[in-house]
Amino acid sequence: MDKKFCVNLTCAKDNTDKATVAFVVANAAVASNKETVVFLSTEGVRLATPGYTDGIAEEGFAPLAQLMESFAAAGGKIYVCSPCFKKRGLDEKRLVNGAIMVGGAKLVEFLSTEGGSPSISY
Repeated sequence: MDKKFCVNLTCAKDNTDKATVAFVVANAAVASNKETVVFLSTEGVRLATPGYTDGIAEEGFAPLAQLMESFAAAGGKIYVCSPCFKKRGLDEKRLVNGAIMVGGAKLVEFLSTEGGSPSISY
């Protein structure tokens, strides 16, 4: 059985439904004892900024801020694409719990070591 799982997320307020579902799936993976990473790229990097998710709550789901906090508290890692973050002029010193600035090489390493990792994209 695979021991890792990756969720690739490129959306933020431009598609809160996808952003929410991505973290629902990520929480399910980490609750299943998978080493789980959510990779935020393009617009998705905005989710790593404290306060950005305030007020985002899709019907039928927990608020996005709560989903992200639960994911981090369960040991999930949020990889934030450093070039994408910098391009948007965001403050690298202010990140949500569980967020780690990374380059593409770190994601490739996660996906390719020890038999690889299943991945899903939103």
